[in-house]
Amino acid sequence: MGSVWHLHPLRVRYQETDRMGVVYHANYVNWFEIGRTEWVRQAGYTYKEIEARGLLLPVIHLEASFEQPAQYDDWVTVCTRVAEMTPIRVRFESRIVRGDRSDVGLKARAAEEPPGETLVQGGTKHVWLNAAWKPARLDREAPDVWAAMRALVEAPGGRG
Repeated sequence: MGSVWHLHPLRVRYQETDRMGVVYHANYVNWFEIGRTEWVRQAGYTYKEIEARGLLLPVIHLEASFEQPAQYDDWVTVCTRVAEMTPIRVRFESRIVRGDRSDVGLKARAAEEPPGETLVQGGTKHVWLNAAWKPARLDREAPDVWAAMRALVEAPGGRG
């Protein structure tokens, strides 16, 4: 799909590290979630608003490849983009890179590759469900949300 990366800087907190002084692996999954949440926010909606409309977006697949560790007090940037999107499914690509990108703000984007040394890369696949946990087509259930997400994916350089 080739959408741009949305960047969200974080500082590693002490409670996110293990006895070895590196970020515990499950925290990267939480950071992927933060990236997805902020990506949706860039489209003009919050998960809370979408869920209030009876739509859910559970994870159906998760993958992560660990290349380098992050440590306590490091700045990392959560990089998120949509790799595939249909009215029923969406796949997010995620990377955690070393470095503070707060100088460019939370709405920052990188067109080709996210800036910084890649620490973890992976992604998540999701399916849209209604309140009864049945598959739902986003373009029919919430056409405004569908249009906003498509616009963010297709816009050169992103939106904002």
